[in-house]
Amino acid sequence: MRNVYSVKQVNAYIKNMFTQDFMLNRIYIKGEVSNCKYHTSGHIYFSLKDESGSIACIMFAGQRSGLTFRMGDGQQVIVLGNVTTYERDGKYQLYAKEILLDGAGLLHERFEALKKELEEMGMFAKEYKQPIPRFAKRIGIVTAPTGAAIRDIMNVSARRNPYVQLILYPALVQGEGAAASIVKGIEMLDKQQVDLIIVGRGGGSIEDLWAFNEELVARAIFHCKTPIISAVGHETDTTIADYVADMRAPTPSAAAELAVFEYQAFQNFIEEKRMKMRHLFLQKLRILRMKLESYQVKLNYLHPRNKLREKQQRTMDIEQRLRNIMEKKLVVSKQQLAIYIERMKGLSPLTKLNQGFSYVTTEHGKVVKSISNLHRDDRLAIYMTDGIVNAKVEDTIKEDYNGRADIGNSI
Repeated sequence: MRNVYSVKQVNAYIKNMFTQDFMLNRIYIKGEVSNCKYHTSGHIYFSLKDESGSIACIMFAGQRSGLTFRMGDGQQVIVLGNVTTYERDGKYQLYAKEILLDGAGLLHERFEALKKELEEMGMFAKEYKQPIPRFAKRIGIVTAPTGAAIRDIMNVSARRNPYVQLILYPALVQGEGAAASIVKGIEMLDKQQVDLIIVGRGGGSIEDLWAFNEELVARAIFHCKTPIISAVGHETDTTIADYVADMRAPTPSAAAELAVFEYQAFQNFIEEKRMKMRHLFLQKLRILRMKLESYQVKLNYLHPRNKLREKQQRTMDIEQRLRNIMEKKLVVSKQQLAIYIERMKGLSPLTKLNQGFSYVTTEHGKVVKSISNLHRDDRLAIYMTDGIVNAKVEDTIKEDYNGRADIGNSI
């Protein structure tokens, strides 16, 4: 009777065959990635294919630590792993342990590894970047003598400033010995004491540009005392030299634009500054003149002569005020005196005498106001308007001027 096996037994047997095959336990397979999927669990499912067929592959999440790039369809890779079966489905597949990019991919891995190493060493740090001189007069160029890069730089330089001197070091920029040639050009131009160095070439594949990804070129740029502009490739190309250089330009033409100052713009800048300086100078001069005039006015105001004139004027004003006050006082006094004179005239005995009256005094000059003050034989002086009468009292009569006289009342 024939032996009958279950599906499980057959799948286990086949798996055992794969396990016992030494070559299938550690095998490198090259192919193009297709149907690549990143599972939420962290596993990567994909297929490797070539023109004749394909093989299913899986990389478990625990193996991904050595994967230096993100996988995608169309990539050419080399996968290290073991081929075995999945018993449940009865299909064999490759269990990947390590995945490397093939060809350009390998160069890309080398690029990323060197970039990471140099960055950790601080060669990309901003504090080591030298400032690019604004007005460079002598510019060194390290590039191929027959390439489009040197022609672009020369055309831009002639257009922007024909007075700038360009010094070319004809270097190899591709192939064997290119890196050493670039390093020698940098070192030689650095000794020539140029103001600035442009290191670059036109665009190309990563293989074509690889000389600018070499560590010795990066170190030559880093240790160069002269500021360096890296101008390698087109705008989408980036090299290690771009990271180490003091400035990166996307193209050689752009590097020339950055390195060569525009002479006409410089002349316009100088003229603008000259006009601005002249304007500021004239403005400052006007301000100083105004201050000088102000000081002159203040000095004239504070001059002793003006002070003396002011004091004199004040003295004259005070004198005039005193004169006015005195004249006013004199007028008032004269008016009062006139009033007093009129009053005195009314009280003066002489005035009374002129009116027919007279007054009597004793011989001693005492005015006699009453007959009671007189005695017989007293000597009297009677004053009249035209003279004095000397008299002697013989008798007195007391008179009441209300119309009645006391007769017989005599001395």
